[in-house]
Amino acid sequence: MTRQKIINIAVIAHVDAGKSTLVDAFLKQSGVFRENQEMVEQVMDSNDQERERGITIYSKNLSIQYNDIKINIVDTPGHADFSSEVERIMKTVDTVILLVDSSEGPMPQTRFVLHKALELGLRPILFINKIDKKDQRALEVVDEVLELFIELGANDEQLEFPTLFGVAKNGIAQFNMDTPSENLNPLFETIVTQVGTYPIKLAEQPLLMQVSTLAYDSFIGRLGIGRIYEGVVKEGQTVAISRSNGTVKNARISKLMVYQGLKRVAVSEAYAGDIITFAGIEDIVIGDTISDPNNIRAMDTIHIEEPTMSMNFLVNTSPFAGKVGKFVTSRNIKERLERELEVNVGLKVEPLENSSVEGFKVLGRGELHLSVLIETMRREGFELGISKPEVVMHNDAQGNLLEPMEKLIVNVPVEYSGTVINKLNQRKGLMLDMDSDGVRDKVTYNIPLRSLLGFRSEFTNDTHGEGIMVRSANGFEPYKGEIESRLNGVMVSMANGKTLAYALGNLEERGILFVAPQTEVYEGMIVGQHSRDNDLDVNPTTGKKLTNTRSSGTDDSVKLTPFKKMTLEQALEYIQWDELVEVTPIDIRLRKKWLTQNERKQHRSDKK
Repeated sequence: MTRQKIINIAVIAHVDAGKSTLVDAFLKQSGVFRENQEMVEQVMDSNDQERERGITIYSKNLSIQYNDIKINIVDTPGHADFSSEVERIMKTVDTVILLVDSSEGPMPQTRFVLHKALELGLRPILFINKIDKKDQRALEVVDEVLELFIELGANDEQLEFPTLFGVAKNGIAQFNMDTPSENLNPLFETIVTQVGTYPIKLAEQPLLMQVSTLAYDSFIGRLGIGRIYEGVVKEGQTVAISRSNGTVKNARISKLMVYQGLKRVAVSEAYAGDIITFAGIEDIVIGDTISDPNNIRAMDTIHIEEPTMSMNFLVNTSPFAGKVGKFVTSRNIKERLERELEVNVGLKVEPLENSSVEGFKVLGRGELHLSVLIETMRREGFELGISKPEVVMHNDAQGNLLEPMEKLIVNVPVEYSGTVINKLNQRKGLMLDMDSDGVRDKVTYNIPLRSLLGFRSEFTNDTHGEGIMVRSANGFEPYKGEIESRLNGVMVSMANGKTLAYALGNLEERGILFVAPQTEVYEGMIVGQHSRDNDLDVNPTTGKKLTNTRSSGTDDSVKLTPFKKMTLEQALEYIQWDELVEVTPIDIRLRKKWLTQNERKQHRSDKK
């Protein structure tokens, strides 16, 4: 294998800024696809949930060829909940392309990903995307990004960042707003000029690389992915593995692959600067350092931000348990979570203590981070009972209780902003900034993370679906005190059986239904939201009494309002301390922790 000139870059941005679209354009213009080959949009978002949700969840690698230079590109998630995916790959790249929307400007997650890049001494390239928007303000946005660089403590070299403008969707990049372009060549030229290729002489040093990502292949087992910082790796080579706990062991690399376009291609050796995938080390984990056995070295472990939210993953104990799921025992759940810990570095798992139900406390970076895991397990055939999400509190050196805060930006039509601001104030939010163009208001808040549990669906209703809400972690602050949670009680089934339209028609007057006619229910299952603040025990299986006498008029058929079908995220946001979400491969149900009326009365005094 001839030694190539190599540059490694990552594309970072806030969610929806156009990262995956830019990667599509890179692939198209570098000739990875044949002219007659149909190209799928967001080709890197290959996971089912990524396609369904329209977001990037996992960072992924590919490579393109520009003249005689191989450019390895890492597409990263933009959502704050998957920031651990961003953090660990930053060390594998030479520079980052920071995408910013030409009208939105820097958003909360932009700050987070940029901060990580600057901390590692990278010199970012700014790409102002979507300059074809009618409301674009590209030059203002450049100034805002410069202010952000200064706020984050960028050094003089980093402040001299090159700026390009373009439309990723059309595969266009230009040096300034007045010089049109037909392709991405200005961006390619800037990457080469800004970074330079990886020093070839480092290939002559003893081997040094670090594992940043893991993958799995059903034929060859666990795969490690990482960048070679120094030296050469060869197929069949014996290497030393240095662990974070200080232990060292020798192992043999059985298979070696590099990226060519979207594919992994087997090679006999790879050189310093390249990102490789290797097999043969079954117990490899993220952060392990691989070096020459005759020159053992250990790199700093990859630091990941602490989890901010937890949920309990419990064994499903409902009367319907085991009817559709393949994996229902605590042993199944434990094994699956242990597998997830190997690749999902932002996750932590603890055994539940003093619990009447078997299960595990799972800690992650947010609701979306954890709900993606739950949805993945559900599709694999698991059944689970999930508790109300709780924020992870901390204590400072003086023993004061601290809670995680979020920077929240809401963009809403003017007529709805009063309602939204009022609700955020009630939830202990502190307004930092407000801007209006007469049509929409953009409001920035510093607000406790727990205040936002259950707020998204309320926000959607209050703004009639026209509001935009984005958020990112904003450190820890002293505990803000009690915050009002859900104001409504629920309607709880007191019977087992199938729901009937006649019974549901009567219950409609009491609130909002969560079930349709002919739905199997059990005692303790939540069938609707009560219009008042107390829980109501109801019988949704009651039929109409039949008599021998015919009424003088014809009975009208029951016409029901469409029931409210909750997604997994909505269900997790909705439940209270004494409720669970029952997750199965087919259904998502809401239920009480204690199914019978007597049990609930006994535990009412336990309310937090």
